Amino acid sequence: MDIQWKLFADLAEVAGDRTFSLSVDEDATVGDALDALFADNPALEDRVLDDDGDLRDHINVLRNGQNINTQEGLDTPLESGDELALFPPVSGGRR
Repeated sequence: MDIQWKLFADLAEVAGDRTFSLSVDEDATVGDALDALFADNPALEDRVLDDDGDLRDHINVLRNGQNINTQEGLDTPLESGDELALFPPVSGGRR
């Protein structure tokens, strides 16, 4: 099945693009889609995962606009056409 990743801020810079369309197995999870993204963009892995292979605390992953932490985390099942987004920490702005 086909899914799309959108990367933001420095993650897009590291990967060299903001969007990636990938094919994953029909029973794939968010974790599987992340592995597929890393296979095409190995430099992202160190930026996104900690030494134990878990998502870094400051990295957010959204599936169709919802944080995967409110679902089943990396075990969240995917459906064809899902849009995944990967966000680093965001700060700044004016007071």
